[in-house]
Amino acid sequence: MTTANTTGTPALTEGVRAEATVDLAALRDNLAALRARTNGPELMAVVKADAYGHGALQCAREAIAAGAGWLGTATPQEALALRAAGIRPDQARILCWLWTPGGPWEQALRESVDISISGQWALDELLAAVRATGIPARVHLKADTGLGRNGCQPHDWPDLVDNAAKAQADGLLRVVGVWSHFAAADEPGHPSIQSQLDSFAQALAFAERSGIDPEVRHLANSPATLLLPQSHYDLVRPGLAMYGLSPVPDVGTPADYGLRPVMSLAARLALVKHVPAGHGVSYGHHYVTPGPTTLGLIPLGYADGIPRHASNTGPVQIGSGRYRVAGRVAMDQFVVDLGGETFEVGEEVLLFGPGDRGEPTAEDWARACGTLSYEIITRIGGRVPRRYVGGVQ
Repeated sequence: MTTANTTGTPALTEGVRAEATVDLAALRDNLAALRARTNGPELMAVVKADAYGHGALQCAREAIAAGAGWLGTATPQEALALRAAGIRPDQARILCWLWTPGGPWEQALRESVDISISGQWALDELLAAVRATGIPARVHLKADTGLGRNGCQPHDWPDLVDNAAKAQADGLLRVVGVWSHFAAADEPGHPSIQSQLDSFAQALAFAERSGIDPEVRHLANSPATLLLPQSHYDLVRPGLAMYGLSPVPDVGTPADYGLRPVMSLAARLALVKHVPAGHGVSYGHHYVTPGPTTLGLIPLGYADGIPRHASNTGPVQIGSGRYRVAGRVAMDQFVVDLGGETFEVGEEVLLFGPGDRGEPTAEDWARACGTLSYEIITRIGGRVPRRYVGGVQ
């Protein structure tokens, strides 16, 4: 059972200590805004890491309903779980890009998962699986254009492309994609951006000369989707932006790009008590009350994904007031100094949300902890139930 607060927003489900609410209507609206901004390329909804903590299956289904024809996953297990849950190849292509030796190549082939290849070892293992199953692979060749992470280095690119082209000629695979990833698309004017655009163009040109004619060429992550139209090619891969957060918070807010944060996190006050001046709070007494005050106990901690770096700094809203974490964040709980205000046990505490009620946002938490909003939302753990609102699937 849920109730509604005075703004009409669904409140916490009755009886829960904490809850993350995921607004699937906002997710669909964000995807529509991104499609309108790119105006042409196909869209891959990136649902890796349990859809950045929002729930991979629920978000994948809503993304498909919103017109996304591709889903992006990191690990093979993420991709296979979506297929096992009933997302069919005729509904969405699924790309998986983070492979290690001995991976489930044969199962991925049987489930029509597109496979990213960054090196010869991976191509060799994939071809062994193709021969064992008799199922030709759909391959995306990934070039390292300067990120220095996954992807094939330029000096190895000719051999990888030539070997893939030979396997394609033998009917063992089809190279359906050529792609790469930016290092600093979230830093407008960074010299690596143009360097990577040039390097990707060169990698594409070599692949085309080798007989590769991919269905999709893709380079644009969330910041590039918003800021670099020259990188859009045939497909864009929004991740964070899909979930309504700005990947370039120093350049523009979510609202500036027509986006709305999808996740809200709330809890209930578990205890309210009066304490005297000079009272230490939480481990190590890194916060001592400056005067007589009221403390509120919030039943969320670093085991739930609340950053320990939020100690003495993380913001929350209770009623119409803003408060900050007092003392260290513990495994299961943290404390706020209510400054003498008294609230009822069970009162709703808003940690972050869209900001409509004046509550903090995930970006506020990121700034308080010296990190990125990506980390704030993806680290909310499995002990925190998800409640989905506004879905059509």
